[in-house]
Amino acid sequence: MSDDFIEIHWTSGSLDEARKVARFLTQERYVASAQIIPWVESVYMLDNQLETTQESKIIFISLASNFDKIKSVIVQNCKYEIPEIIKFKIEGGSKEFLDWVKESTFDKEEVIPVSK
Repeated sequence: MSDDFIEIHWTSGSLDEARKVARFLTQERYVASAQIIPWVESVYMLDNQLETTQESKIIFISLASNFDKIKSVIVQNCKYEIPEIIKFKIEGGSKEFLDWVKESTFDKEEVIPVSK
């Protein structure tokens, strides 16, 4: 049963962008939940330059079958050219929680873009 579930981590360039995408994905039932950590500081190399950026971290819980559609919505609505989108397989977990995820999430066949 747990093979059907994933956690997706995404780093957004703004809290408004994070909220917009998280609300859309949750309302359209691509994801069961979205947790937004409003402020993280990221340190990374870009074009041989050390960068430090304030970002928002978003964690989604969904069905594995929805990953490509979720990724597409993020990419279409993200200001980053190369957004951080990472998928983790959920192994184990409370049966009651995973049942709730399944009830709260539809296996969506098409991607509906977020209105700009």
